[in-house]
Formats: sequence, C-alpha cells, structure tokens
Amino acid sequence: MKVRELFPGFSSVNLYSVRLANLLLLSLLLALLCGCGFTRAQTSQAPAQPAATPVPVASTQPVAFHHTVKRGESIPAVVREYISHTSYMTGAELESALREVNNKPNGNNLKPGEDLVIPGYESEPIVEHSVPVPKDFEVRAIYLTGTMAGSDHGIRIIRRWHELGGNAVVFDIKDSDGSVNVAFDHPLAPTAKHHSIANLPKLIRFLHSENMHAIARIALFRDEHIAHTYPELAVQSKRAMAATAQGKAVPAKAAEDKTAENQPAQNQGAQDGTVAQQNQVAQNQIAQNQVAQNAVQNNDAQSKTTQSKITPGKTAPQPWRENGKLVWSDPSNLRVQDYDLALARFVAGSGADEIQFDYVRFPAEGDQKDAQFAFMKSHPQWQRADVIADFLSRAYSELHPSGVLLSLDVFGVMAWQRSVDLNHTGQDITRMAKFCDVLSPMIYPSHFFGMDGYKRPGDAPEHFISTSMQRFEKVTQGSGVVLRPWLQAFAWRTPTYSPEYIETQVKVAKNNGGVGFLFWNARNDYGRPFAAMPEMNHKMDEYFKTVAAKKS
Repeated sequence: MKVRELFPGFSSVNLYSVRLANLLLLSLLLALLCGCGFTRAQTSQAPAQPAATPVPVASTQPVAFHHTVKRGESIPAVVREYISHTSYMTGAELESALREVNNKPNGNNLKPGEDLVIPGYESEPIVEHSVPVPKDFEVRAIYLTGTMAGSDHGIRIIRRWHELGGNAVVFDIKDSDGSVNVAFDHPLAPTAKHHSIANLPKLIRFLHSENMHAIARIALFRDEHIAHTYPELAVQSKRAMAATAQGKAVPAKAAEDKTAENQPAQNQGAQDGTVAQQNQVAQNQIAQNQVAQNAVQNNDAQSKTTQSKITPGKTAPQPWRENGKLVWSDPSNLRVQDYDLALARFVAGSGADEIQFDYVRFPAEGDQKDAQFAFMKSHPQWQRADVIADFLSRAYSELHPSGVLLSLDVFGVMAWQRSVDLNHTGQDITRMAKFCDVLSPMIYPSHFFGMDGYKRPGDAPEHFISTSMQRFEKVTQGSGVVLRPWLQAFAWRTPTYSPEYIETQVKVAKNNGGVGFLFWNARNDYGRPFAAMPEMNHKMDEYFKTVAAKKS
C-alpha cells in the first residue's frame, strides 16, 4: 500500500517524509496486532479462545485412604480386608501397589499402630448399569462358579478368555445347594460372614471394561438351603402328611427307604435317555462343582442343624426327598418364587446384562406319586407346566423392563417333549419360549444315554447336537426365542474329548440354528476350549455367525 493512498492530502513528499510515513504505518500495524492479543508466534495461527474461569472437574480417581495396623495384622491380611473396596481386581495387584506406595518391598510383618496407605481405595459404592444388547447377540461364554469368579484365579481365567476371543461369562449367583455368593438381604437368604463375590457391581464393571457380557446364573427351585432350613417351603410328602394327621411320625430313614423302593420303576425309563437319566448325570457335575467350592462342610452343618430341630418320634411331617436327599424347595410356593424373583431383581440392579435361570423345573426323580406341591390345593386344575409358565410370565414382566435379557437352561432331552419328561419337570418348551429371550438347552453329548442306538453318545457330538438343535428349532418355531446351547467342556465318558471335539460342537451347533454358545465345566477347567479358540478365530466364518461378536 502506498503512502499517498493512506494520506491523500499530501500531493508531494520528500524521502524523509516517506520513511517517516512508513515507520508510522508499521507502528499502527504492530499496535493492531498487539491489541488483538497475538504474539509473534501466533500471527500465523487461528485466534485463541477467550480465557474462561477454571471449573473444578469431579475426580474419578480413587481417593487416598489410611489404615492403622492392628496387632497381628500382616500385609496379606490387609489385602484381604480391602481388596473388594479398591479398584484392583486381584489381591496380587493390590499387594504390589500397597508395597510400592508404602515402601515395603519385602516381608509381610507390620507394626501395630503403623499407618498404611491403601492405594486405589474407592470411598463411594460402585454403581454399575446393564449394557443392553439384542437377544441374538452372539455370546461366546464360559461358566464360573461363584467361588472362582470372586478369586484371583477366576479373574485370570476371564482375562485369558477375553484375549482368546470370548465375549461373555456365566457366573453363579445362587447354586443348587442354595448358597448365595453375594450379600443379599432377604429373610430366606442364607447368612454368611463372607461371600465369594464380595462386590458384585465391581465384578460386573470389570467385565464391562473387558467388553464382556455379564450373565448371572440363578439356580431356582433345587435349593438345599431352603429345603433344610425352611422345611415348610420344601416339597411335602403325602405319606408323611397322612401319618402326621393320624398322630404318627415317619422318620427320615423310613422315608428314604420308601423312596428307594420306588426307584426301579422311576429309573426304568432312564435307560432310554429320559430326563431322569440326564438329571442323574447332571448330579455328578454338581458334585464336582461343590467340591470345587468346598461347600460340603457348610451343607453338612445345615443338615445337622435341621435334623436337630426335627426329631424322630415327633409329629412334624418329613418333607419329600428325591432319592433320599432333601434338596427341593416347592416350585409352586409363592414365598419361594418371590425370593428368587427378588434375588433376580437385585442382581439386575447391580448391572448384570442377563439373568439366567437354571433348575426352572420340578424334580425329575424320586417317588413322584408321593410328592405334594402347593399348587395342588391352590390351583387343583393346574399341571406342573402351568406352574412353570405362570412363574416365567411374572419373571419376564418384572425383569425385562429393566433392559436385562432373560435366559433359561433346559434339559437337552426336552426337545423330544415326551410326556413322561414333561409331566415330571413341567418344562413345556413351547410355552417357556414365550417368556424368555434365550433358551439354552444342555446338549452335552455324553448325557444322551441309550438314545438312537449309540453305546458311547459322548463320542457322537455331530449326531446329538444336530438332532437336538433341529428339534428345538421345530418346537420353538415362530416364538422368536434365540437358541444358545450349553456345550460339553469336560471329558466325562468321552475319550475323544479334545480341542477338535470343542470345534466340532461349535460348528454343528452354529449350522443347526444356534446363536453363540456356553461352555460348561464344573471345575472351571477350560484348557481344551482355550486351545480350540485360535483355530476357530482363524476360520471365523465356519464357527461363528458374526465375524466380530462383540459389543459396539
């Protein structure tokens, strides 16, 4: 720009005037730049935003917490006390951090009165919410007992499963012995000082952080705790009730002997692969499960307590027993149903993505003619299947609005819908499919004794999985329910059990209508599935319906 254009009144200027004008022009430009807040370094950049008053940001980091050491305490003891209250998932992780922050690299001994900083301490209760997914989300899950899920080893299993392509975990909330693995305040819940899963929202938060689907398993009506502690809520014995009405008593031993007399007739059909036989096989798995959890001593203690209350010779009726065992709460008793539904709502409110009901049935074995259920008086026109359907209708209406999925475990042999199985269990698959999102048939090949001419059904996974899935598809056609099978992850009576065996099951289930899968091993030993996953991931289109079955 020329000086004369800036100063049109000047017709002629000398060289000095021109230089003076140029200097004046430069000064004006610098003044303008400084007034806009630019520095030299900023003259070629976009304008900066006006400075705002700093706003405090709520910290999401755990706060510092101090613990005063008590006499006899050690570092492992402090770790056990605080692990559920910190952000760390394993005791080893918390111990490492505690040693580092307190400068204690060696030794476990602590001095009384010593001040320890507890790293990662979370002062506020964890609030976790369910992560909704479509019911046909392709789950790839393993099962963990409550004891395992709440342990360091269980966390390592979960992490390894995630690394290998797993995207879900089924974990026990309540098992068939009636033990509840979380702190749950209810009059019928067992009392315990410690729970296997000490902080349920924290466990679910961890699963969500790993992008995994959290499935909470609740064993419903096979509940040893209720049957022992509240015998009035157990299945009753008609024979014992009649004896009581006559002022007599039926000692427990006599009831067991009478039950045994009736067993040959009841178990005869088991040779043909009825649900009774599958139930007997399942009990072997339950036994392994209980050993894994060291729950036998607790059960014995409960049994002794109950026996001391009910003395032979008194006129109190003895509850009905299945094969001599007092294990069943009455599925039609409203107090029992309300207890299980309250537990399911509590778990859903703790962030679980799916509630899975197991033992959603009546007992399949024992002297069925001697069994007395509450519905026989309240709804004499009902059958067992009516009780199950009515309960599931209530459960679905209460749980589904919260955004969680509801899945049901059913016997694999129920795909045949034979009258003997239906009359005993009450598992009418067609009706049950109306009140759930997912059906999970337990189609372990080794459990199909004497069926279709196979002497070793465990070594015929192609046949039994394909046949079962096809039958379940036919029975549930038009219901919209998703079929997600339980597959065999154990070697019981299956010499061919191997990684290839796992791959065969997954492929056959997928090719016959299955959407995802659940692996069952009562001892949580998943060496074979872990070994099979790399091959299945390498050929995903052969084994999975979706290339990446993960939450978005």
